[in-house]
Amino acid sequence: MEKAQKDYQQLHELAKHARVLQGIASLLDWDQETYMPQGAAAIRAEQLKTMAGLVHREKTSRKFTNALAKLVDIKTGQILAKDLTSEQAAAVREWRRDYIQDTALPTKFVEEFAKLTSQSILVWRNAKKENAFMQFAPYLDRIVSMNRKKAEYLGYKDHPYDALLDQYEPDVKTKEVNQLFSQLRDALTPLIKKMAHQPIDDQFLFGNWDHAKQMAFSHQILEAMGYDFDKGRLDFSSHPFSSSSHPTDSRITTRIHPTSLMSNIFVILHEGGHALYEMGLSTDLYGTPLGDARSLGVHESQSRWWETRIGLSRPFWQHFLPLLKKTFNGQLESITLDQFYRAINKVEPSFIRVEADEVTYPLHVILRFELEKALIEGSLSVRDVPEAWNAKMNEYLEITPSDNREGCLQDIHWAMGAFGYFPTYTLGNLYAAHLFDAFAKELPDWEKRVAAGELLFIKEWLQDKIYQHGRRFATQELLKQATGKAFSADAYITYLKDKYAKIYSLS
Repeated sequence: MEKAQKDYQQLHELAKHARVLQGIASLLDWDQETYMPQGAAAIRAEQLKTMAGLVHREKTSRKFTNALAKLVDIKTGQILAKDLTSEQAAAVREWRRDYIQDTALPTKFVEEFAKLTSQSILVWRNAKKENAFMQFAPYLDRIVSMNRKKAEYLGYKDHPYDALLDQYEPDVKTKEVNQLFSQLRDALTPLIKKMAHQPIDDQFLFGNWDHAKQMAFSHQILEAMGYDFDKGRLDFSSHPFSSSSHPTDSRITTRIHPTSLMSNIFVILHEGGHALYEMGLSTDLYGTPLGDARSLGVHESQSRWWETRIGLSRPFWQHFLPLLKKTFNGQLESITLDQFYRAINKVEPSFIRVEADEVTYPLHVILRFELEKALIEGSLSVRDVPEAWNAKMNEYLEITPSDNREGCLQDIHWAMGAFGYFPTYTLGNLYAAHLFDAFAKELPDWEKRVAAGELLFIKEWLQDKIYQHGRRFATQELLKQATGKAFSADAYITYLKDKYAKIYSLS
């Protein structure tokens, strides 16, 4: 074996060990959100702190540093090893990027942040239950302070939020997000106002929907999508999520809404999309950046692809509506496909982001992005968050939350410490639309196949274009490789305008 290959394998083994430890930490997180007894909160915080420290030490150890330095000049980024494949060289570039970020953060800071967020999640959950923002406020205050400190450690040129955003969506800047979100806001606001005066009847989607039947239908959808229950499982949590420790262990959670039929269905499509991405990553490349998902924005493109572009499409329900009717023993018997399609695509400003229609959804994300940015730059204090939240809801959607449960306490992300995460939700929608244009051109019969209940070909297309590459390509390059053209917001805006002009008979 050539020296470069031996050096590469050595680095891979060291990185794989750190990745295994990260997987164990993920399982502790998953358990905390699903089955952990409440009384175990204190020791779980210590366990997560310990795991975060172990992972950080592994990824910044002298042994890892030396192994990486044999392959790349850590300071300049120049690849030193001459006999690497292009894929290996890409992995080394990504390893170096991770290493620079990891070594910027002191181990003690990483441990304390992990402990704080583990504690704050439980406090947030109780505060949400009791509608008591001030219970959570001291923890949020500390989280904001630590995120500011994190931004200083990581470094930035223009705005401290850049450093945090880069953790979730590499190379994207706050300024770019501002521009994209302004374009979206300007396009969507008048569209929403046009539809506000044309009510659509969706009352038949609300009522008494048996829990067990909802779960049985969830399994049908996941199996049709290609979700492998030998490598995953479906559980419950207060905030649905997807958790993967390895391509052979990718779990999802949902929550059952007792009176809303579609709530769980859309969660299943969304989290199932995340899980398929993780299951589609290479097991051979596990531990290398090529065995990891590209970014959270790309990840979100996969979940929103399934939830909106497939799950809100007419062909999907042409096949699945009869199955849904059968599952619920005639509760929807008199409902036509046209009625159902219009009802699930009803546009109406609402309070809860995860249940928002696809036209108002981006405004929920823009609101959170703007508040996060203000908290990080210090122009907004934590105690003023509820008032600022309500003001922006009123400005963008012309509604005001009745309490903080349907306002600033609804999401888990701030309790997780995940500042910089929210923009990836809307970036994911934009990426999905850009990809879907290419998908529809390559497979012009996709609607016919979906209407026949065929979904596996979709997963195969995504496997070829997205999953198999891991982090080999930067996001913009990955999108261009998959579609043949540079990314823009145009596909998303055109899709929404065209689709809803038909549904709402807009000129």
